[in-house]
Amino acid sequence: MRISRTAPWAAGLAAAALFLIPATATAGPQRTAATPRAAAAGTSVDDYYAAAQGKTGAALKTALHDIIKNQTTVTYDGVWNALKVTDQDPANPNNVILVYSGRSQSKNTNGGGVNDWNREHVWAKSHGDFGTVTGPGTDLHHLRPEDVTVNSTRGNKDFDMGGSPVAEAPGSYTDADSFEPRDAVKGDVARMLLYMAVRYEGGDGFPDLEMNDKVNNGTAPLFGRISLLKQWNQMDPPDAFEQRRNQVIFDTYQHNRNPFIDHPEWVNSIW
Repeated sequence: MRISRTAPWAAGLAAAALFLIPATATAGPQRTAATPRAAAAGTSVDDYYAAAQGKTGAALKTALHDIIKNQTTVTYDGVWNALKVTDQDPANPNNVILVYSGRSQSKNTNGGGVNDWNREHVWAKSHGDFGTVTGPGTDLHHLRPEDVTVNSTRGNKDFDMGGSPVAEAPGSYTDADSFEPRDAVKGDVARMLLYMAVRYEGGDGFPDLEMNDKVNNGTAPLFGRISLLKQWNQMDPPDAFEQRRNQVIFDTYQHNRNPFIDHPEWVNSIW
C-alpha cells in the first residue's frame, strides 16, 4: 500500500477543546492530527453528541442520525460561495485547496473550463440518483472543490486501491471501476462517505444511503469499499484543515457536524 502515515488518530483526539483553532494544513501531502473544537460558543462537542454517548452499533448510528439530521440546507448555486469559505487555503485566503489534486487555486476560477475547479460530490450523486437536489445533492459535508478534469476522471467510481496515476492529482490513481485519492485525504474521503451513510437513512424523502464492500455499485444507493475506508480513517486522522471545515459548516451554513471528524473511533463502533 502507498499509505505512509501510521500514527494513531487517538493521540490527537483525546479530548474536545473549547476554543476555535486556526487551520494549519497546506496543499502538500502531509498533514497532522488536530484536537476537536467546540461545537459552538459555549457548547462542547460532548454536549452536541450527548444523546449518542455510550452507544455502539446500530443504536449509535441511529442516535447520530437523529442528531445530525437537524440541519439548514444550502442551494446548489449557494455551494459555490460556501466552498470558497470551507475549503479556503489557510496560507492564501484568495485560494481554495482542491481535494484530490492538493492544488491551491484562485477562488475565482470556479466554472466549467478545463483548468477551472468545480463541485465534486465525494458521494457520487448517481449512487442513489439524488442529483443536485437540495439535501444530499448540496450537502457541504461531502462537496469539495476539484479540478474539472480530475472530477471527470473520478466520475462516479467507488473508492479502492490501485490503477494508473491521475495526471493532475499527484498521488491519486484510477482504473475502470475505482478511484484512489492521495494519502493526505484518504481519511477525509472515508469520513465524508460515512457521514452520508448516517445522515441519509431514507426517512426524509431521500434515498437510504449505505456502505458495502464492493465497487461497481452503479446507481444503487451504496458505496464501497467499507473495509478499505475503515483503514483510511485510521491511517489519515482528522487534521486542522478538516476540523476547521467541519466547524465552518456548523457555524455558518448547515448547523450540523460530521461526527466522524469529531469522533473517528465511532467508525469501528458502527461498521
